[in-house]
Order: sequence, then C-alpha cells, then structure tokens
Amino acid sequence: MEYLIGAGVAVGLYVFAMLSGFDRDRVFYPTVVLVVAHYYILFAVMAGSTSALAWECLAAAAFIGVAVAGFRKNLWLAATGLAGHGVFDAFHHLLIQNPGVPVWWPGFCGSFDVLAGGLFALLLMRRSGFDSGNR
Repeated sequence: MEYLIGAGVAVGLYVFAMLSGFDRDRVFYPTVVLVVAHYYILFAVMAGSTSALAWECLAAAAFIGVAVAGFRKNLWLAATGLAGHGVFDAFHHLLIQNPGVPVWWPGFCGSFDVLAGGLFALLLMRRSGFDSGNR
C-alpha cells in the first residue's frame, strides 16, 4: 500500500507543479531533491541516534550536492538524483542502521522518488532548452 500512496503523491506533486506553474522555475525539482534528502536525518534525530545522524548527514550531503549541480549546470542531474534517491531507499537499511525509520518509509519514499524523478525527466524531454542552465 505504501508504494501506491508514494506513487499517488508523486503524481499529485507533478500535477500541482504543472497547474500552479511551479514547474516553470528551474529551482522547483532540485528543491524537491533537497527536501527528500533530509527525511532520514529527521528520523535519526527522532530516534536519538547520533551514529545514524552522522551517516544520514553524509548521505544527504551527496544528494544535496547533486541537487545543486543539477540546478546550476543541468537539470538532468536533479532528475537522476531524485530517482537515485529512490534506489537509495531500497538499499538504505543495508547501508545505515537508523532505528527511527518507519517500516513503511522505504517503500513509500522509494516509489515517490522514482516516479517523481521519471515525471521530471518527462518534463525535461518535453521542454527543449529547459535542462541546461546558464549559471
């Protein structure tokens, strides 16, 4: 069920971004990557695990770096980072022991991330010239 809800939220975000015009701004989807990258940090803080917090900050820094590079250079990096975070969700429990992560989170977040990254890629394919920045 968490997979279906995650996918539904991704579609909802995509539709909202189109209807509101948020998706016209280069910073929107890289910001989504930034937000997504921080949830595991929140779970580590909620669990009171300093070790998990340190590892989660390190992992988040990598995704934040991809989001910034995507915004500045090429939005395909941000789309890849978002979908890549979904892959990270699938393997997270093997890499970082974070007792604060809800059991349903990897399925929810993974399906959201992969579908949102795919929808963002679809947007990039439809909008010629939108993918490369002049920053």
